[in-house]
Amino acid sequence: MSPQTDLKEVIDSEIKEWHFHIYFHQRNADEHHAALELRDAVLRLRRDGAFVAVPLFRVNTDPIGPHPVGSYEIWCPSESFVSVYSYLCMNRGNLSILVHPLTKEERKDHEVRHTWIGPSFPLDLSMLPVRSENIPLQYASLKLGYSSNAPKLTLEERKQIGANVERILKDEKEAAKAPSD
Repeated sequence: MSPQTDLKEVIDSEIKEWHFHIYFHQRNADEHHAALELRDAVLRLRRDGAFVAVPLFRVNTDPIGPHPVGSYEIWCPSESFVSVYSYLCMNRGNLSILVHPLTKEERKDHEVRHTWIGPSFPLDLSMLPVRSENIPLQYASLKLGYSSNAPKLTLEERKQIGANVERILKDEKEAAKAPSD
């Protein structure tokens, strides 16, 4: 399979919402406490404007769904993804975090489109749907992620930006040059 290079298809398939699942061994009081401290820190930082991230109210103290240990979910729109990912990388301590996109293909999101911050855990994917009719929107009231109504760059504007980047990098010896096709 070759990677997609059609500009319109790439833009149209861009992931707009993500989940971070914070894992802790449910019988390990120190890990459970660390996970809750991290959750409170994320909530404080959201309140203070560092990023938009929405931890689910529920903290699962037992395995649930595909998740084999205690966990909770943090929803994040693409507009804040880099800030949340960066924060969790730097502040997770010894906790493991499953990161996956939200698309119509929930099983594939958890199976092949995911990544881990920290050690991975085996997931039970048997109960996840292969394909859904709709993208699972969350927190549409925020008007972020898939619910955003912010103006988008046109294809022509994107091409102009790309051409400008290529022009600027033309004399950079370490920067790979784009194919001329």
